[in-house]
Amino acid sequence: MQNSLYNGFSVLKNYGEDLTAKTYVTDPSISRDEELKKLMMVLLTPEKSALLVGKAGVGKTAVVEGLAYRILNNLVPIVLQGYRVVKINASSLLGKINYNGREEMIVNLLVEEVANINKTIIFIDEIHTLIGTGENKSMDLANILKPTIDRGAVKLIGATTDIEYNTYIIRDRAFLRRFEKIDILEPSEEVTVNILLKSLPKIVSYTGIRFKYNDYVNKMLIESIVSATGEYKRVYGLGAMYPDIAFSVLTASFSQALFQNRKYVTALDVFNAIKTSKRIYPDSIIRELNAFKEKFKDLAISDGYEFPNVDIKEITIEE
Repeated sequence: MQNSLYNGFSVLKNYGEDLTAKTYVTDPSISRDEELKKLMMVLLTPEKSALLVGKAGVGKTAVVEGLAYRILNNLVPIVLQGYRVVKINASSLLGKINYNGREEMIVNLLVEEVANINKTIIFIDEIHTLIGTGENKSMDLANILKPTIDRGAVKLIGATTDIEYNTYIIRDRAFLRRFEKIDILEPSEEVTVNILLKSLPKIVSYTGIRFKYNDYVNKMLIESIVSATGEYKRVYGLGAMYPDIAFSVLTASFSQALFQNRKYVTALDVFNAIKTSKRIYPDSIIRELNAFKEKFKDLAISDGYEFPNVDIKEITIEE
């Protein structure tokens, strides 16, 4: 096989996202210091790569972005300084392309490419889809990437959910020998409040608008969002976990204000974001909105509006 880099084709460039080339307004991995320390320790271990395991929405990608953020700011051990972190979705590697007149597997081109580069960390999300099973041994990632991983110049981070880990990965001994599992757990309500608060500058930067109130009131509003998206209030089967589900309501609050062509977000916007969420059970929405109205009634009077009454028939959820 001819060298893909030599011929001008780069899998990393065409299918990857360089996380160390992004501009970060805030640290993407707020309150994840322990997980980041474990990740860096694995990356410093010869012939070992890291496997992040956690439920959908808990922030596995945010941890990897946090590593990229720390590399950019020289907050990593000297050995890791100067590395780049490239994210590739596993689905991109499953296909084939016509290359130099013949059909080539993209994952094989990736292996060929990384054999010629240094100081690169590759992050593959949904990595379980690349594990060979049955007749699909050609996609056995452990064997395909073994020479590259063992050489040590390129490090690999994989991410998968608990279910996929227990269903596919734990059966692959060759894979497990080269990967160190790092559990990414759902943060608590208190930690989720902190994550959302410290992420506000990023949302403000993206939207150009901000909350109308002071820090104390802003925290109260975010606490209400986190409360409304608690564990037993979420629609089952949507993969909704902290902090992702709380973020969805917070960003929807900003969307409500943008739709009204306003330069600030009010308590009414948060109210409507909770009301229109498709990821919270209708009866929970009614209870949370009633509590919200009582908690912020003086704020509504000060702002010059009233919170509307909500009928459960107005609320729909995702099916």
